Amino acid sequence: MRNIRSPGVPTVLAICLSILAACVAPPSSKTAASGPAASPPPAKHGRLQVIGNHICGSDGKPVQLRGMSTAGLQWFGELVNDKAFVALAKDWQADVVRLALYVGENGYASHPELIQRVWKGIELAIANGLYVIADWHVLTPGNPNNPVYQGAQAFFDEVSSKYSKYPNILYEIMNEPNGEVSWTADLKPYAETMVATIRANDPEGIILIGSGTWSQDVDVAAQHPVQGKNLAYTFHFYAGSHGQPLRDKLQAAFDLGVAVFATEWGTSEASGTGGPYLRESQEWLAFLDRHTISWVNYSLCDKDETSAALKSAVAARKEGLEALLARGSLLVPETLGPDGYPVWPPEALSPSGAFVRARMRERTTAQPTKGER
Repeated sequence: MRNIRSPGVPTVLAICLSILAACVAPPSSKTAASGPAASPPPAKHGRLQVIGNHICGSDGKPVQLRGMSTAGLQWFGELVNDKAFVALAKDWQADVVRLALYVGENGYASHPELIQRVWKGIELAIANGLYVIADWHVLTPGNPNNPVYQGAQAFFDEVSSKYSKYPNILYEIMNEPNGEVSWTADLKPYAETMVATIRANDPEGIILIGSGTWSQDVDVAAQHPVQGKNLAYTFHFYAGSHGQPLRDKLQAAFDLGVAVFATEWGTSEASGTGGPYLRESQEWLAFLDRHTISWVNYSLCDKDETSAALKSAVAARKEGLEALLARGSLLVPETLGPDGYPVWPPEALSPSGAFVRARMRERTTAQPTKGER
């Protein structure tokens, strides 16, 4: 789903304009000046754990994390900055950020120095009390056992060695396996190797496991799950391309007793363009709320496509927002909100970004269920 795509221009719907006007508090126009906190705030729910088919806090109660994913760090690495993480934690009220370390696509396999952006992102997340997903972004080729991914074991060994003492860290060991891959022959053995590698350093951290068909075959994985504790299964969806059939697969996995986490979803079609499909997104989020399933939206970047949470420079210029662009990249929020911390002003957000921010700031009181669709 998340391949290198041609740019797309978002379709501006009336509901998006309403969200932009009503759901984003107008910030001050002063320049932001943020600094590190005197001491990092604690992770909101303490050390996470898997109990039954739920991700739970340290108190054993199910939790629903909500947050944002970066786009590929090789393209949008500037997003990993202190002001952006402060804005996510304070203004968006996010719980989690996902660091998408693409391996192919001119990513980590070609540029191992990208690891520094992962370390910086993890440290900024910890400093702001956010949970953080270290995402080994398998995409092209689609088999995580392909030689291009030969650095996986070393990567997760290093991540878990460095950060296992922090409750903030989660490990996503394969983003979107796809193509001619088998759960039992290809993906489960790979997952078992990565789990063993991480567990040698971190016996407690949540490990997130993908499945075939771009992490949509979670029901297949749930029939023959990896053995171990604090393991959960990822699934990805795009509201314009995926609907009830995928929710049925997710329900089947949930009913088999595995914990699941929507570590990537978008308001667009799977291509990143089209829409935004806000009604369909609402239907998906209502389903996740009913089951207390955590989610991460793709993506916090300024690419010229529907799924991007920030406006592209092209779109901003079309709307006469040269003054906003003159402050620098939209990936770095250079505006102070009314409470004195950095924010993205309403005019910097795409329709998708405004919608997701508004939903993230809501908190559901729904109780988790097992059988309800």
